[in-house]
Amino acid sequence: MGLAADIVIIMVAAFIGALIAQKLKQPLILGYIFAGVVVGPYTGGITVGDIHQIELLAEIGVALLLFALGLEFSLSELKPVKKIALFGTPIQIILTIAIGFGIGKYLGWSSISSIWLGALISLSSTMVTLKTLMNRGLVGTLSSKVMIGMLIVQDMAVIPMMIILPQLSNLDAGLPLLAVAVIKSIIFIVLMLYVGRKLLPWLLGHVAKWNSRELFILSITAIGLGIGYATYLFGLSFAFGAFVAGIVLSESDYGHQALSDIIPLRDIFGLLFFTSVGMLLDPIFLLNNWIKIISLVLIIGILKGSIFFVLATIFKYINIIPIAVGLGLFQVGEFAFVLARTGVAINAIDQNIYSLVLAVSVVSMVLTPFASAMATPLYNFKKRLFHYEPLETANIPNSGLKDHVVIAGGGRVGQHIAQVLTKLDVPFIIIELNYQRMVQCKDANFPVVYGDMTQQTVLDVSKLEAAKLLLITTPSLITAQSIVKQAHTLKPELRIIARADGVEQTKELYESGVYMAVLPEMEAGLEIARQALLHLDMAVTVIQEYTDAVRQQLYQPIYNIDDEEEELEGDKYKNIAHGQDQKLLSKLDNIKNMLEISWVTVNSQSSLINKSIKDAAIRTKTGASIVGVISEKQFYSNPKIEYSFKEGDLVAVVGNQQERNLFKKLAEV
Repeated sequence: MGLAADIVIIMVAAFIGALIAQKLKQPLILGYIFAGVVVGPYTGGITVGDIHQIELLAEIGVALLLFALGLEFSLSELKPVKKIALFGTPIQIILTIAIGFGIGKYLGWSSISSIWLGALISLSSTMVTLKTLMNRGLVGTLSSKVMIGMLIVQDMAVIPMMIILPQLSNLDAGLPLLAVAVIKSIIFIVLMLYVGRKLLPWLLGHVAKWNSRELFILSITAIGLGIGYATYLFGLSFAFGAFVAGIVLSESDYGHQALSDIIPLRDIFGLLFFTSVGMLLDPIFLLNNWIKIISLVLIIGILKGSIFFVLATIFKYINIIPIAVGLGLFQVGEFAFVLARTGVAINAIDQNIYSLVLAVSVVSMVLTPFASAMATPLYNFKKRLFHYEPLETANIPNSGLKDHVVIAGGGRVGQHIAQVLTKLDVPFIIIELNYQRMVQCKDANFPVVYGDMTQQTVLDVSKLEAAKLLLITTPSLITAQSIVKQAHTLKPELRIIARADGVEQTKELYESGVYMAVLPEMEAGLEIARQALLHLDMAVTVIQEYTDAVRQQLYQPIYNIDDEEEELEGDKYKNIAHGQDQKLLSKLDNIKNMLEISWVTVNSQSSLINKSIKDAAIRTKTGASIVGVISEKQFYSNPKIEYSFKEGDLVAVVGNQQERNLFKKLAEV
């Protein structure tokens, strides 16, 4: 069966490895790597026949992961980390290359091989780091954005590395090639941002009109891989092109659906990548050189992690972030394999160096989930030894916070909520990560904390354990889920209301444990409908009943909890909801026949002035009944028929819509 048999072997082995990892409560990637070692060429038994073909398929996994990463993180979301990503990452790469050069010279390698070692270990693993963050539920936190921002710059640095490193012996010839690559990258990015941003959403819009899920999945896969392959033909990185394509699509209306559809395909090809990594690991070489390998892993990990820690501190990231970044990015990444193969092909490094780098990389990848999990304990230990960095706060009440509302996000929505709570004299506090928005909240005299709501220190300052309610105003699903997880860890019974972007997000937020997920566009449409019905003189009570019922259908999980009703799912729920809709609309259609009270002012031109209720023959002429009058600040309940109307009287009249309209005409003319 050839390649097909190899894929079957890998899938079965990865499945068994994943089950073992899941049983041991470890990340699934460890099971994939272990499966790769078992079915690799160095262990005997059932072995994959053509490793090279599997490696080629695994490259699709790298491209799809970066494509999904682009879909998940727009450029606007990376703005808070642009300084450390664009300026800190090049510094980290240069310092790590210097460390690698020193290690290579200590081991007696040539200068060129030592530089290659430095370049190889300077790159961290996007796949391992992202998988680790996902498994720990930390995607969307500030520390994860710092890591991903730096990883993106590292991945883009692979392009000039692949041009410069082979030209070390003849640098004059390599510089023109580097200049050409830079020009190509700029042209590609400009085309994607200005042309692709219009063309790709237009294409997906036409595909979506056909309502074919299969065709939509095929289209986004073709876009991601097709653009990646186009960049490869253009002389750039395959994965880089897929990442840029993801960023472009993330700004469109189809970004969320594209991400949800591409995730299963990404995970399957990602499985092939991690398994292929394990297949390249020779257990015999690992055993014979385990002291050297472990020593290198420790030295590289400590020094490289320290560089990330110091850079994060220099760029004014505080609390747990420097520790999390250092422990999350210390490993040697997957692009080291690509560079190492290039080095072997041109004889810049020998097979022993290649095997050593491969072993160090795999071992560091395996250790990453464990090291990353140490961030919180180490931070707690640091807080016990030292005073932790103070957060920037403003307008916090001296009496402290208790039974208050915590607002995660100080944008327009958060500030509007703050204005309402201020008028109602309800205590609250805003948590905002964007410094400009924090200043706006500060200037408005709102109690505000500048920080990341997913960090323990910020949770402590917000006094979340004493809060009555948590409001999440950010439209980002991943960030909201991360906040929910951290909040419920601290206070499981806390009720959380979150903003949602679409019905799919609403479902996921309910699954995450929020009490209510609010759809802004639905609320806007409902308010427009309410205003229209009011303008048509429909009965206020029935309009309110209608809007309440619509909200009850949309926010069904809340009512299920409160009323302890049985959950309705699938077609059964849809049919009931549809039936309720028809009843509500039928009720609205009959509003004109329903009684309602209206308050009508008697103006100066009214024929009712100086006439009694009896003489005006209100009941005979209109069919309506007078049930109350407010005249000169006095209220007359069920006024007698002798009562005479005066200018400015406010009259309460009961009747159906037609009867009330007739009385309104009498009061006005």
